Amino acid sequence: MSGITDLSELLKNMTPQLQDGEYVFCTVPDNQAIDIKDILGSFREEEGITLILSRETADRLQLSYTYIAAWITLKVHSSLSAVGLTAAFSAALGREGISCNVVAAFYHDHIFVAKKEAGRAMDALKQLTINN
Repeated sequence: MSGITDLSELLKNMTPQLQDGEYVFCTVPDNQAIDIKDILGSFREEEGITLILSRETADRLQLSYTYIAAWITLKVHSSLSAVGLTAAFSAALGREGISCNVVAAFYHDHIFVAKKEAGRAMDALKQLTINN
C-alpha cells in the first residue's frame, strides 16, 4: 500500500489526532546507548543524534531539552511522494503563529507543536480539513 498522493484527497481526509503526553527533542553523542524502545524518533546529524522522546523518558534518562511539544498525527495514509501536504498544514499553522516540527513517516505525517499551542493547532488543522 503506497499511500495517497492527491492533495485534495489528503486534505479532505486528514484527521488530526492529538496524542497524549508531552514530547521533547534531545541530542546525544553517537556513542550514547539508548534503548530503542524509549525512542519515538531519531535522526543522525553531524553534531550528534537527535532523539524525539516522551518528556518522562528524557527526564528518567537525565537528558536536557528546551522545547516541550504536543504530538499530532494526521490520520491519513499519505504517500512519501505526495506534493503539498506539508506546505498546506504548515501554512495553516503559520497563519496562526504556530511553529511546527514535522516528521514524515511511512504511513502518516506527525507534527510537533509547542505544548501550550496544541488546542489552537488542532483547531487550525481541523479548519483546514473542513475548508477543503
